[in-house]
Amino acid sequence: MPTDDWALFLDVDGCLLELADTPDAVVMPDGLRERLAALQSRLCGALALVSGRTIAKLDELFAPLRFDAVGLHGAECRSRQLNSGVAASPPALAAIRDAAQRLAAVYEGVVVEDKGRALALHWRRAPDAEPALQAFAAHSLEQLPGYRLQQGRQVAELYPGGDGEGGLDKGHAIAALLEVPPYRGRTPVFAGDDFTDESGFEQVNAREGISVLVGDRSPSEARFHLRDPAAVRAWLGVRDDMQGDHEVD
Repeated sequence: MPTDDWALFLDVDGCLLELADTPDAVVMPDGLRERLAALQSRLCGALALVSGRTIAKLDELFAPLRFDAVGLHGAECRSRQLNSGVAASPPALAAIRDAAQRLAAVYEGVVVEDKGRALALHWRRAPDAEPALQAFAAHSLEQLPGYRLQQGRQVAELYPGGDGEGGLDKGHAIAALLEVPPYRGRTPVFAGDDFTDESGFEQVNAREGISVLVGDRSPSEARFHLRDPAAVRAWLGVRDDMQGDHEVD
């Protein structure tokens, strides 16, 4: 269970919520929003959602509540002390989005997720499409200066994360929040499931915090483990119909 000195960072899809075939198909468990609000109050506000979704989409998903948030894998960050985002979409992105839709029509089950300034290609329901989508994403990146290609679980995403080692990611955003109230001076705790969460684990580990991998992916920088989102919710004190262990190990 969380303790009062934590700064708590929580990934959403695959961590708080079970993954779904499409991003819009996720299910919000009863009591989760209210429990997060109670934890936010208990931690004096030091709780943030960390996601590849936009902050606007997170607000829709958790409405009517509104939490501090990191969106687009770190390209967006919102708290009482920080409010950062990225510039408007480059002109090339519209043509790339249209081409992605045409490619998706060839493979039944492919989902093109339009995030405004980012674009995600999902092949969870069409595994045979992975080579074509990966090649398309790599080629498209050449037309998008300042963008990064982010690999995830059965998804490749083009997002405005900067260039090289100086680019934005979840770890950079978590580090920035830890420099300002109410996060500063607290023990950082981050739970996530995907490759995109590794930069966050690294930042938390460097500060002697608690990094928690959700699921059985390997290798990972995380030092602790929870089996699935139901176990995460149990660990946080949410009362729902989860199964399985909920101790961090």
